[in-house]
Amino acid sequence: MSIWDRAKAKVDELVGRAEEVYGESHGDAAAQLHGEAHRLEGEAEEDAALRQEAAEADRRDDGTSRAH
Repeated sequence: MSIWDRAKAKVDELVGRAEEVYGESHGDAAAQLHGEAHRLEGEAEEDAALRQEAAEADRRDDGTSRAH
């Protein structure tokens, strides 16, 4: 994943957190749950990007990277 994918994941996470806070402060359970789901999705996407980057770095370090 590229830096742009990681940035998008972080934006999703932050938007989700904002939705959560809105839901909490306005007593809107649906907005709160939607925000939590959005935040968790962003966190998962960011974690996946970091794992993929680490795996690619390991392949480069092992000398087994493939030319694309």
